[in-house]
Amino acid sequence: MGVSEQMKLMELTEHLTELRRRIIWVLSLFVVGLVGGLFIAEPVYQYLTGSEQAQQFELNAFSFWDGIGIYMKIAALFSLVISVPFIFYQLWAFVKPGLRKEEQKAAVRYVPYTFVLFIAGVLFGYYIVFPMTLSFTTTITQSMGLEETYGITNYFSFMFNLVLPLALLFELPLVVMFLTRIRILNPIRLKKLRRYAYFALVFVAVIITPPDFISDFLVTIPLLLLYEFSVYLSAFIYRKQLAADMELEERYVRKEEE
Repeated sequence: MGVSEQMKLMELTEHLTELRRRIIWVLSLFVVGLVGGLFIAEPVYQYLTGSEQAQQFELNAFSFWDGIGIYMKIAALFSLVISVPFIFYQLWAFVKPGLRKEEQKAAVRYVPYTFVLFIAGVLFGYYIVFPMTLSFTTTITQSMGLEETYGITNYFSFMFNLVLPLALLFELPLVVMFLTRIRILNPIRLKKLRRYAYFALVFVAVIITPPDFISDFLVTIPLLLLYEFSVYLSAFIYRKQLAADMELEERYVRKEEE
């Protein structure tokens, strides 16, 4: 093995060690958040089951573990909410050595907004998509003459399976901005990928909503707007990058001429 190959292997080992260390930090925070989430699980549970949507059902426990299972799901969601900004920070710190100083400062500003967008996604999913979907499914069930007997696990799993994907999708603008800032993405590439992105977002919307046009439309439009907003943000950052590169090149040319 040559010297260059040994150096590449050492660099790869260092990168993997650094990545493992940051993953351990993220998992540690998630566990701490999980423990903290157990303390707020009971009032959150009371709030969710006291809502208008939940009051129309008699929720049952079909397993001895249903109660603690729901508390664990609420705690896990709480832990994820507080972990998302930290995850983005660790991602930024991992790629930081490969960024220029101005890119480092600009990228780290995005971290606090991950929390805001995640909460916005949770609110959109819980207060808009979830009631709409629940109403549709129960209407179909009642029209079939079926007696509704639901378990508490069924109710919360149905809720989380809708809310969590939407909350994660609401991070799309920040992810695109971050990847544009570190020059992995640009608006040209995003526009070329638009048809595939649209297909993926429509597919997600159809999967998590009832099989009717109105529900699909109400969820698809915000997701497509999120993508277009992401393209706009990417173009804004890309133009600033091009201007900075041109300015740097002009400075270099002037120094060469001097």
